[in-house]
Amino acid sequence: MIKVRISKLAEKDGGGFFAIVPELPGCMSDGDTYEEALTNVKQAINEWIETAKARGQEIPSPCLYEDEFQNIE
Repeated sequence: MIKVRISKLAEKDGGGFFAIVPELPGCMSDGDTYEEALTNVKQAINEWIETAKARGQEIPSPCLYEDEFQNIE
C-alpha cells in the first residue's frame, strides 16, 4: 500500500485538491475534485514507477503505517 496525501487547496491558490506521494520523490498531481486528484495521482504513480524502472533506479518498497492497520483483526 502506498500512502497518498490529498489536501484541499485554498481558493487563492486556485482551489481544487493537491495529491502527493511521500515515498516517491517528486510524485504528485492535482485535480478539481478529491476524486479527480486521486485518479490523477494513481496515473502519476504508475508513470513514476515506469520511469524509475527505465532509468534503473531503485523503487522504494511501500511503507506500512501502523495507524492504517489499527482496525484490522
